[in-house]
Amino acid sequence: MKIEKNTVVSLIYKLTENDQSGNVIEEVAETSPFTFLFGHGNLIPGFENSVANLNPGDEFAFTVSPEEGYGNYSDENVAELPMTIFMQEGKVDNNILKVGNVIPLQDNEGHVFQGTVKQIGLEQVTMDFNHPLAGKTLHFKGHVVDVREASTEELDHGHVHGAHGHHH
Repeated sequence: MKIEKNTVVSLIYKLTENDQSGNVIEEVAETSPFTFLFGHGNLIPGFENSVANLNPGDEFAFTVSPEEGYGNYSDENVAELPMTIFMQEGKVDNNILKVGNVIPLQDNEGHVFQGTVKQIGLEQVTMDFNHPLAGKTLHFKGHVVDVREASTEELDHGHVHGAHGHHH
């Protein structure tokens, strides 16, 4: 069965930066394949487009541009926030507020989003709300382990259930 909309796909891959460094970003092992519901917008477009129509056993190697991945890096997504929003009972938790840490924050409408601490000043904290892979060209290499039809429940919920998927 080939990869198409409403199939559950299991694959293994190695994700690297497509530059001189070739830094490994993520490696999915054979013992715990990445399993997902295909064609429901759960993944970056460049990834879904590149694995479409593959079959179990097929190998793949492709590059995803920032535009088809996590977007371009934007300076508009970097903000100076007052130190006071990181205080609880008048104190800052220095175990949480460290340069490089990813911290969940909530806006006035209750939306939760992730920000990376870039710099800590006396009264301001510089936070980066770009995706960590924004602006990066990504290289995926791996192979398809399995493809099956999604169950009615998986289609209703929009995600995979079972061994390597979501459990209720």
